[in-house]
Amino acid sequence: MSNTNQQKTDYQIKFGTDGWREIIAENYTVENVKRVAAATAKWLIAQKIIEPKVVIGFDCRFGGNMFAKASAEVFNSYGIRVFLSETFVSTPMVSLFTKHIGADLGIVITASHNPPAYNGFKIKGSFGGPAFPKDIGEIQDLINDDTQGTGSANTENAAIEELYLNTVRKEFDIEAISKLEFAYDAMYGAGQNVIRKLFPKAHLLHCTYNPSFEGRAPEPIAKNLPELASLIKNSDHISSGLATDGDADRIGFFNEKGEFVDSHHLILLLTKYLVEHKKLTGSIVKSFSVSNKIEKMCQHYELESLTTKIGFKYICEHMVNGDVLVGAEESGGIAIKGHIPERDGIWMALVIWEFMAKTGKTVSELVNDVYDITGSFAVERYDLHVSEDAKARVIEHCKTKPVEQIGHYQITQKEDTDGYKFHTSKGEWVMIRPSGTEPVLRVYAEAANQEASFALLDATCAYFDIKK
Repeated sequence: MSNTNQQKTDYQIKFGTDGWREIIAENYTVENVKRVAAATAKWLIAQKIIEPKVVIGFDCRFGGNMFAKASAEVFNSYGIRVFLSETFVSTPMVSLFTKHIGADLGIVITASHNPPAYNGFKIKGSFGGPAFPKDIGEIQDLINDDTQGTGSANTENAAIEELYLNTVRKEFDIEAISKLEFAYDAMYGAGQNVIRKLFPKAHLLHCTYNPSFEGRAPEPIAKNLPELASLIKNSDHISSGLATDGDADRIGFFNEKGEFVDSHHLILLLTKYLVEHKKLTGSIVKSFSVSNKIEKMCQHYELESLTTKIGFKYICEHMVNGDVLVGAEESGGIAIKGHIPERDGIWMALVIWEFMAKTGKTVSELVNDVYDITGSFAVERYDLHVSEDAKARVIEHCKTKPVEQIGHYQITQKEDTDGYKFHTSKGEWVMIRPSGTEPVLRVYAEAANQEASFALLDATCAYFDIKK
Protein backbone atom coordinates (compact mmCIF):
# COMPACT_ATOMS: atom_id res chain seq x y z
CA MET A 1 0.00 0.00 0.00
CA SER A 2 1.24 3.50 -0.78
CA ASN A 3 2.11 5.94 1.95
CA THR A 4 -1.21 7.23 3.29
CA ASN A 5 0.27 9.99 5.40
CA GLN A 6 0.59 12.30 2.39
CA GLN A 7 3.13 15.02 1.84
CA LYS A 8 2.54 18.43 3.32
CA THR A 9 1.41 21.08 0.89
CA ASP A 10 1.17 24.84 0.98
CA TYR A 11 -2.60 24.60 0.72
CA GLN A 12 -4.26 25.04 4.12
CA ILE A 13 -7.39 22.91 4.48
CA LYS A 14 -10.19 24.56 6.46
CA PHE A 15 -13.64 23.29 7.37
CA GLY A 16 -16.57 25.63 6.75
CA THR A 17 -20.07 25.58 8.23
CA ASP A 18 -20.58 22.05 6.89
CA GLY A 19 -17.36 20.24 6.09
CA TRP A 20 -14.49 20.94 3.70
CA ARG A 21 -15.30 21.87 0.08
CA GLU A 22 -13.07 22.78 -2.83
CA ILE A 23 -12.93 22.71 -6.62
CA ILE A 24 -12.09 19.28 -8.03
CA ALA A 25 -8.55 18.96 -9.45
CA GLU A 26 -7.52 22.32 -8.01
CA ASN A 27 -7.41 21.95 -4.24
CA TYR A 28 -9.81 19.02 -4.08
CA THR A 29 -7.40 16.25 -5.04
CA VAL A 30 -6.87 12.65 -3.96
CA GLU A 31 -3.78 13.78 -2.05
CA ASN A 32 -5.68 16.45 -0.08
CA VAL A 33 -8.62 14.13 0.56
CA LYS A 34 -6.14 11.67 2.04
CA ARG A 35 -4.73 14.43 4.26
CA VAL A 36 -8.20 15.08 5.67
CA ALA A 37 -8.91 11.37 6.05
CA ALA A 38 -5.59 10.86 7.85
CA ALA A 39 -6.32 13.69 10.28
CA THR A 40 -9.76 12.23 10.95
CA ALA A 41 -8.26 8.77 11.51
CA LYS A 42 -5.64 10.13 13.89
CA TRP A 43 -8.30 11.98 15.86
CA LEU A 44 -10.41 8.82 16.10
CA ILE A 45 -7.45 6.73 17.28
CA ALA A 46 -6.75 9.35 19.95
CA GLN A 47 -10.23 8.76 21.40
CA LYS A 48 -8.99 5.35 22.64
CA ILE A 49 -11.95 3.50 21.11
CA ILE A 50 -11.70 -0.28 20.98
CA GLU A 51 -12.01 -1.55 17.40
CA PRO A 52 -13.10 1.77 15.81
CA LYS A 53 -15.49 1.69 12.85
CA VAL A 54 -16.15 4.26 10.12
CA VAL A 55 -18.88 4.43 7.46
CA ILE A 56 -17.96 6.06 4.14
CA GLY A 57 -20.41 7.10 1.43
CA PHE A 58 -20.38 9.35 -1.62
CA ASP A 59 -22.96 11.21 -3.68
CA CYS A 60 -23.31 11.67 -7.45
CA ARG A 61 -20.44 14.09 -7.97
CA PHE A 62 -17.47 13.45 -10.21
CA GLY A 63 -14.94 11.08 -8.69
CA GLY A 64 -17.04 10.31 -5.62
CA ASN A 65 -16.29 6.60 -5.62
CA MET A 66 -12.58 7.23 -6.21
CA PHE A 67 -12.30 9.73 -3.34
CA ALA A 68 -14.31 7.43 -1.05
CA LYS A 69 -12.00 4.49 -1.78
CA ALA A 70 -8.93 6.67 -1.22
CA SER A 71 -10.35 7.67 2.17
CA ALA A 72 -11.09 4.04 3.01
CA GLU A 73 -7.46 3.12 2.30
CA VAL A 74 -6.28 5.77 4.73
CA PHE A 75 -8.62 4.66 7.52
CA ASN A 76 -7.56 1.04 6.93
CA SER A 77 -3.92 2.04 7.24
CA TYR A 78 -4.69 3.19 10.78
CA GLY A 79 -6.33 -0.13 11.60
CA ILE A 80 -9.85 1.28 11.40
CA ARG A 81 -12.65 -0.94 10.09
CA VAL A 82 -14.47 0.66 7.16
CA PHE A 83 -18.01 0.15 5.85
CA LEU A 84 -17.96 1.52 2.31
CA SER A 85 -21.07 2.30 0.28
CA GLU A 86 -21.56 0.15 -2.80
CA THR A 87 -23.07 3.05 -4.77
CA PHE A 88 -23.97 6.73 -4.39
CA VAL A 89 -26.02 7.56 -1.28
CA SER A 90 -27.36 10.64 0.46
CA THR A 91 -25.87 12.27 3.54
CA PRO A 92 -28.83 11.29 5.78
CA MET A 93 -28.48 7.69 4.60
CA VAL A 94 -24.85 7.64 5.77
CA SER A 95 -25.79 9.28 9.08
CA LEU A 96 -28.60 6.78 9.70
CA PHE A 97 -26.35 3.81 8.86
CA THR A 98 -23.59 5.17 11.10
CA LYS A 99 -25.93 5.29 14.08
CA HIS A 100 -27.62 1.99 13.23
CA ILE A 101 -24.45 -0.13 13.22
CA GLY A 102 -22.82 1.73 16.10
CA ALA A 103 -19.99 3.17 14.01
CA ASP A 104 -17.82 5.88 15.52
CA LEU A 105 -17.85 8.24 12.53
CA GLY A 106 -19.54 8.66 9.18
CA ILE A 107 -17.78 10.23 6.20
CA VAL A 108 -19.62 11.62 3.18
CA ILE A 109 -17.79 12.61 0.01
CA THR A 110 -20.04 15.46 -1.09
CA ALA A 111 -20.16 19.20 -1.72
CA SER A 112 -23.89 19.25 -1.00
CA HIS A 113 -25.53 22.09 -2.98
CA ASN A 114 -22.33 23.65 -4.33
CA PRO A 115 -21.77 23.96 -8.12
CA PRO A 116 -20.72 20.79 -9.98
CA ALA A 117 -17.02 21.74 -10.05
CA TYR A 118 -16.87 21.18 -6.27
CA ASN A 119 -16.57 18.14 -4.06
CA GLY A 120 -16.18 17.89 -0.31
CA PHE A 121 -15.74 15.92 2.89
CA LYS A 122 -18.38 15.83 5.65
CA ILE A 123 -17.84 14.20 9.04
CA LYS A 124 -20.72 12.65 11.00
CA GLY A 125 -20.78 11.63 14.65
CA SER A 126 -21.76 8.24 16.07
CA PHE A 127 -25.18 9.70 16.94
CA GLY A 128 -26.09 10.14 13.26
CA GLY A 129 -25.57 13.86 12.75
CA PRO A 130 -22.84 16.44 12.03
CA ALA A 131 -19.75 16.07 14.20
CA PHE A 132 -19.60 18.71 16.92
CA PRO A 133 -17.63 21.93 16.22
CA LYS A 134 -15.07 21.12 18.95
CA ASP A 135 -14.27 17.77 17.32
CA ILE A 136 -14.06 19.29 13.84
CA GLY A 137 -11.62 21.88 15.17
CA GLU A 138 -9.43 19.18 16.68
CA ILE A 139 -9.45 17.23 13.41
CA GLN A 140 -8.51 20.32 11.42
CA ASP A 141 -5.55 20.91 13.75
CA LEU A 142 -4.23 17.43 12.90
CA ILE A 143 -4.26 17.77 9.13
CA ASN A 144 -0.53 18.45 8.82
CA ASP A 145 0.60 16.02 11.52
CA ASP A 146 3.27 13.61 10.21
CA THR A 147 2.11 10.51 12.12
CA GLN A 148 1.71 7.54 9.79
CA GLY A 149 -0.77 4.70 9.88
CA THR A 150 0.41 1.12 10.31
CA GLY A 151 -2.79 -0.94 10.25
CA SER A 152 -4.10 -3.44 7.70
CA ALA A 153 -6.98 -3.30 5.23
CA ASN A 154 -10.46 -4.13 6.54
CA THR A 155 -13.19 -2.77 4.28
CA GLU A 156 -16.73 -4.15 3.95
CA ASN A 157 -19.50 -3.25 1.51
CA ALA A 158 -22.44 -1.51 3.16
CA ALA A 159 -26.10 -1.62 2.07
CA ILE A 160 -26.69 1.95 3.18
CA GLU A 161 -29.64 2.78 0.92
CA GLU A 162 -31.43 -0.48 1.79
CA LEU A 163 -31.42 0.38 5.50
CA TYR A 164 -32.83 3.82 4.76
CA LEU A 165 -35.66 2.42 2.63
CA ASN A 166 -36.58 -0.15 5.26
CA THR A 167 -36.64 2.53 7.95
CA VAL A 168 -38.92 4.78 5.88
CA ARG A 169 -41.35 1.94 5.21
CA LYS A 170 -41.50 1.21 8.93
CA GLU A 171 -42.00 4.81 10.08
CA PHE A 172 -44.46 6.19 7.50
CA ASP A 173 -47.88 5.31 6.15
CA ILE A 174 -46.60 4.74 2.62
CA GLU A 175 -49.97 3.39 1.47
CA ALA A 176 -51.74 6.62 2.44
CA ILE A 177 -49.00 8.83 0.97
CA SER A 178 -49.07 6.82 -2.29
CA LYS A 179 -52.62 8.04 -2.91
CA LEU A 180 -51.25 11.55 -3.38
CA GLU A 181 -49.92 12.59 -6.78
CA PHE A 182 -46.68 14.51 -6.53
CA ALA A 183 -43.54 15.37 -8.48
CA TYR A 184 -39.91 14.98 -7.47
CA ASP A 185 -36.81 16.72 -8.81
CA ALA A 186 -33.63 14.99 -7.64
CA MET A 187 -31.48 17.70 -9.28
CA TYR A 188 -29.31 14.74 -10.43
CA GLY A 189 -28.53 14.14 -6.76
CA ALA A 190 -28.30 11.17 -4.42
CA GLY A 191 -31.99 11.03 -3.49
CA GLN A 192 -33.13 9.88 -6.93
CA ASN A 193 -33.38 6.12 -6.31
CA VAL A 194 -35.26 6.36 -3.01
CA ILE A 195 -38.29 8.19 -4.35
CA ARG A 196 -38.37 5.97 -7.44
CA LYS A 197 -38.42 2.84 -5.28
CA LEU A 198 -40.91 4.12 -2.71
CA PHE A 199 -43.34 5.74 -5.15
CA PRO A 200 -43.13 4.23 -8.66
CA LYS A 201 -45.94 6.50 -9.90
CA ALA A 202 -44.28 9.77 -8.87
CA HIS A 203 -43.49 12.31 -11.60
CA LEU A 204 -39.69 12.35 -11.77
CA LEU A 205 -37.32 15.05 -12.99
CA HIS A 206 -33.52 14.91 -13.26
CA CYS A 207 -33.41 11.44 -11.72
CA THR A 208 -30.47 10.13 -13.72
CA TYR A 209 -26.76 9.97 -13.03
CA ASN A 210 -25.21 13.20 -14.32
CA PRO A 211 -22.21 14.54 -12.37
CA SER A 212 -22.30 17.76 -14.40
CA PHE A 213 -25.76 18.62 -12.99
CA GLU A 214 -26.32 20.30 -16.38
CA GLY A 215 -24.00 23.02 -15.15
CA ARG A 216 -26.44 24.12 -12.43
CA ALA A 217 -25.72 24.09 -8.70
CA PRO A 218 -27.98 21.41 -7.16
CA GLU A 219 -29.47 23.77 -4.57
CA PRO A 220 -33.25 23.35 -4.14
CA ILE A 221 -34.29 26.99 -4.24
CA ALA A 222 -37.04 28.44 -6.42
CA LYS A 223 -34.83 29.98 -9.12
CA ASN A 224 -33.11 26.63 -9.73
CA LEU A 225 -36.34 24.65 -10.14
CA PRO A 226 -38.27 26.15 -13.10
CA GLU A 227 -39.09 22.75 -14.63
CA LEU A 228 -40.62 21.44 -11.41
CA ALA A 229 -42.69 24.58 -10.92
CA SER A 230 -43.90 24.46 -14.53
CA LEU A 231 -44.81 20.77 -14.31
CA ILE A 232 -47.04 21.40 -11.30
CA LYS A 233 -48.61 24.57 -12.71
CA ASN A 234 -49.55 22.79 -15.92
CA SER A 235 -51.12 19.83 -14.14
CA ASP A 236 -54.58 19.53 -12.61
CA HIS A 237 -53.61 16.54 -10.49
CA ILE A 238 -50.18 17.06 -8.93
CA SER A 239 -50.69 18.04 -5.29
CA SER A 240 -47.12 19.09 -4.44
CA GLY A 241 -43.51 18.96 -5.51
CA LEU A 242 -40.28 18.01 -3.77
CA ALA A 243 -36.70 18.81 -4.71
CA THR A 244 -33.55 17.78 -2.87
CA ASP A 245 -29.98 18.94 -3.26
CA GLY A 246 -26.90 17.00 -4.34
CA ASP A 247 -26.66 14.91 -1.17
CA ALA A 248 -30.42 15.06 -0.44
CA ASP A 249 -30.19 16.62 3.00
CA ARG A 250 -31.88 19.88 1.97
CA ILE A 251 -35.50 20.25 0.94
CA GLY A 252 -37.23 22.42 -1.65
CA PHE A 253 -41.03 22.18 -1.70
CA PHE A 254 -43.91 23.39 -3.88
CA ASN A 255 -47.63 23.61 -3.25
CA GLU A 256 -50.40 22.47 -5.59
CA LYS A 257 -50.18 25.75 -7.53
CA GLY A 258 -46.50 25.31 -8.34
CA GLU A 259 -45.55 27.99 -5.81
CA PHE A 260 -42.38 27.54 -3.77
CA VAL A 261 -42.92 26.89 -0.05
CA ASP A 262 -39.79 27.96 1.79
CA SER A 263 -38.18 26.39 4.83
CA HIS A 264 -39.66 28.90 7.24
CA HIS A 265 -43.16 27.73 6.33
CA LEU A 266 -42.11 24.07 6.31
CA ILE A 267 -40.72 24.40 9.85
CA LEU A 268 -44.08 25.73 11.01
CA LEU A 269 -45.99 23.00 9.16
CA LEU A 270 -43.82 20.28 10.66
CA THR A 271 -44.20 21.72 14.16
CA LYS A 272 -47.97 21.87 13.82
CA TYR A 273 -48.21 18.26 12.63
CA LEU A 274 -45.87 16.88 15.27
CA VAL A 275 -47.62 18.70 18.11
CA GLU A 276 -51.26 18.36 17.07
CA HIS A 277 -51.26 14.98 15.32
CA LYS A 278 -48.27 13.12 16.75
CA LYS A 279 -48.74 14.60 20.24
CA LEU A 280 -45.01 15.29 20.60
CA THR A 281 -43.31 18.05 22.56
CA GLY A 282 -39.84 19.57 22.77
CA SER A 283 -38.03 22.77 21.95
CA ILE A 284 -37.59 24.35 18.53
CA VAL A 285 -33.96 25.07 17.70
CA LYS A 286 -33.38 27.34 14.73
CA SER A 287 -30.47 29.09 13.09
CA PHE A 288 -30.06 32.86 13.21
CA SER A 289 -31.56 33.44 9.75
CA VAL A 290 -34.90 31.69 10.38
CA SER A 291 -38.21 33.58 10.60
CA ASN A 292 -39.26 35.20 13.87
CA LYS A 293 -42.68 33.60 13.37
CA ILE A 294 -41.22 30.49 15.00
CA GLU A 295 -41.44 32.31 18.33
CA LYS A 296 -45.15 32.99 17.76
CA MET A 297 -45.85 29.31 17.15
CA CYS A 298 -43.78 28.33 20.16
CA GLN A 299 -45.81 30.70 22.31
CA HIS A 300 -49.01 29.20 20.93
CA TYR A 301 -47.96 25.63 21.81
CA GLU A 302 -45.99 26.63 24.93
CA LEU A 303 -42.70 25.38 23.49
CA GLU A 304 -39.22 26.72 24.11
CA SER A 305 -37.39 28.37 21.20
CA LEU A 306 -33.60 28.54 20.88
CA THR A 307 -31.45 30.33 18.28
CA THR A 308 -27.99 29.17 17.18
CA LYS A 309 -25.23 30.25 14.86
CA ILE A 310 -25.66 29.22 11.23
CA GLY A 311 -24.50 25.68 10.55
CA PHE A 312 -26.49 22.57 11.35
CA LYS A 313 -23.67 21.28 13.58
CA TYR A 314 -24.77 23.83 16.21
CA ILE A 315 -28.39 22.66 16.02
CA CYS A 316 -27.27 19.03 16.15
CA GLU A 317 -25.58 19.52 19.52
CA HIS A 318 -28.90 20.61 21.01
CA MET A 319 -30.70 17.67 19.42
CA VAL A 320 -28.19 15.17 20.79
CA ASN A 321 -28.04 16.66 24.28
CA GLY A 322 -31.61 17.92 24.79
CA ASP A 323 -35.29 17.39 24.04
CA VAL A 324 -35.71 18.99 20.61
CA LEU A 325 -38.86 18.66 18.50
CA VAL A 326 -37.59 20.45 15.37
CA GLY A 327 -34.11 21.66 14.48
CA ALA A 328 -33.96 23.82 11.39
CA GLU A 329 -32.03 26.13 9.10
CA GLU A 330 -33.34 28.70 6.65
CA SER A 331 -31.45 27.01 3.81
CA GLY A 332 -33.62 23.90 3.66
CA GLY A 333 -31.95 21.79 6.33
CA ILE A 334 -34.50 20.44 8.81
CA ALA A 335 -34.48 17.58 11.33
CA ILE A 336 -37.22 16.32 13.63
CA LYS A 337 -37.68 14.27 16.76
CA GLY A 338 -37.91 10.54 16.18
CA HIS A 339 -35.34 10.51 13.38
CA ILE A 340 -31.59 11.09 13.40
CA PRO A 341 -30.31 14.57 14.40
CA GLU A 342 -29.58 15.26 10.75
CA ARG A 343 -31.03 17.27 7.90
CA ASP A 344 -33.04 15.01 5.62
CA GLY A 345 -34.97 16.48 2.68
CA ILE A 346 -36.85 13.30 1.78
CA TRP A 347 -37.83 12.51 5.37
CA MET A 348 -39.26 16.02 5.86
CA ALA A 349 -41.29 15.73 2.67
CA LEU A 350 -42.68 12.39 3.83
CA VAL A 351 -43.91 14.08 7.02
CA ILE A 352 -45.62 16.85 5.04
CA TRP A 353 -47.16 14.31 2.65
CA GLU A 354 -48.41 12.27 5.58
CA PHE A 355 -49.88 15.48 7.04
CA MET A 356 -51.72 16.06 3.76
CA ALA A 357 -52.88 12.44 3.52
CA LYS A 358 -54.19 12.33 7.09
CA THR A 359 -56.04 15.66 6.90
CA GLY A 360 -57.14 15.63 3.27
CA LYS A 361 -55.93 19.23 2.95
CA THR A 362 -53.82 20.87 0.29
CA VAL A 363 -50.49 22.49 1.09
CA SER A 364 -52.07 25.93 0.73
CA GLU A 365 -54.83 25.03 3.18
CA LEU A 366 -52.28 23.76 5.70
CA VAL A 367 -50.24 26.95 5.34
CA ASN A 368 -53.38 29.04 5.92
CA ASP A 369 -53.95 27.08 9.12
CA VAL A 370 -50.44 28.09 10.18
CA TYR A 371 -51.19 31.74 9.37
CA ASP A 372 -54.15 31.57 11.76
CA ILE A 373 -51.52 31.14 14.47
CA THR A 374 -48.60 33.25 13.25
CA GLY A 375 -49.96 35.72 10.73
CA SER A 376 -48.76 35.81 7.12
CA PHE A 377 -45.13 36.59 6.29
CA ALA A 378 -42.39 36.19 3.70
CA VAL A 379 -38.62 35.80 4.02
CA GLU A 380 -36.53 36.49 0.93
CA ARG A 381 -32.80 36.33 0.23
CA TYR A 382 -30.25 37.72 -2.19
CA ASP A 383 -27.04 35.78 -2.83
CA LEU A 384 -24.64 38.45 -4.01
CA HIS A 385 -21.40 37.57 -5.78
CA VAL A 386 -19.27 40.51 -4.74
CA SER A 387 -15.53 41.07 -4.47
CA GLU A 388 -13.72 40.21 -1.25
CA ASP A 389 -13.02 43.92 -0.78
CA ALA A 390 -16.71 44.80 -1.09
CA LYS A 391 -17.66 41.98 1.26
CA ALA A 392 -15.12 43.12 3.85
CA ARG A 393 -16.28 46.75 3.55
CA VAL A 394 -19.93 45.85 4.22
CA ILE A 395 -19.13 43.58 7.16
CA GLU A 396 -16.83 46.20 8.71
CA HIS A 397 -19.62 48.80 8.38
CA CYS A 398 -22.08 46.46 10.11
CA LYS A 399 -19.59 45.72 12.85
CA THR A 400 -18.29 49.19 13.69
CA LYS A 401 -20.73 51.84 12.48
CA PRO A 402 -24.17 52.66 13.87
CA VAL A 403 -27.05 51.80 11.51
CA GLU A 404 -30.06 53.86 12.53
CA GLN A 405 -31.98 54.00 9.27
CA ILE A 406 -31.97 51.96 6.06
CA GLY A 407 -33.91 53.83 3.40
CA HIS A 408 -37.17 54.81 5.10
CA TYR A 409 -36.89 51.94 7.63
CA GLN A 410 -36.10 52.95 11.21
CA ILE A 411 -33.68 50.48 12.82
CA THR A 412 -34.41 49.74 16.48
CA GLN A 413 -32.09 46.82 17.26
CA LYS A 414 -28.96 45.05 15.99
CA GLU A 415 -28.08 41.41 16.67
CA ASP A 416 -24.75 39.80 15.82
CA THR A 417 -25.17 36.13 16.73
CA ASP A 418 -23.84 35.11 13.31
CA GLY A 419 -23.79 37.92 10.80
CA TYR A 420 -25.70 41.13 11.44
CA LYS A 421 -29.47 41.38 11.82
CA PHE A 422 -31.19 44.77 11.90
CA HIS A 423 -34.74 45.00 13.25
CA THR A 424 -37.11 47.74 12.07
CA SER A 425 -39.66 49.67 14.06
CA LYS A 426 -42.47 47.75 12.29
CA GLY A 427 -41.27 44.29 13.29
CA GLU A 428 -39.42 43.49 10.05
CA TRP A 429 -35.73 42.56 9.89
CA VAL A 430 -32.87 42.41 7.44
CA MET A 431 -29.70 40.37 7.88
CA ILE A 432 -26.26 40.41 6.26
CA ARG A 433 -23.83 37.51 6.43
CA PRO A 434 -20.97 36.17 4.30
CA SER A 435 -21.52 32.55 3.28
CA GLY A 436 -19.43 29.93 5.04
CA THR A 437 -19.44 27.58 2.02
CA GLU A 438 -19.50 29.84 -1.06
CA PRO A 439 -17.86 33.13 -2.22
CA VAL A 440 -21.07 35.13 -1.74
CA LEU A 441 -22.59 37.73 0.56
CA ARG A 442 -26.09 36.76 1.69
CA VAL A 443 -28.75 39.36 2.49
CA TYR A 444 -32.03 38.21 4.07
CA ALA A 445 -35.22 40.08 4.89
CA GLU A 446 -38.53 39.24 6.59
CA ALA A 447 -41.69 41.29 6.19
CA ALA A 448 -45.46 40.82 5.90
CA ASN A 449 -45.35 39.69 2.26
CA GLN A 450 -42.95 38.99 -0.61
CA GLU A 451 -43.15 42.48 -2.10
CA ALA A 452 -42.33 44.10 1.25
CA SER A 453 -39.41 41.71 1.82
CA PHE A 454 -37.85 42.51 -1.55
CA ALA A 455 -38.35 46.21 -0.91
CA LEU A 456 -36.38 45.90 2.32
CA LEU A 457 -33.68 43.89 0.55
CA ASP A 458 -33.35 46.53 -2.16
CA ALA A 459 -33.18 49.34 0.38
CA THR A 460 -30.43 47.47 2.22
CA CYS A 461 -28.38 46.94 -0.93
CA ALA A 462 -28.71 50.63 -1.75
CA TYR A 463 -27.73 51.67 1.78
CA PHE A 464 -24.55 49.58 1.75
CA ASP A 465 -23.85 50.30 -1.94
CA ILE A 466 -23.96 46.61 -2.87
CA LYS A 467 -24.64 45.66 -6.49
CA LYS A 468 -27.29 42.96 -6.95
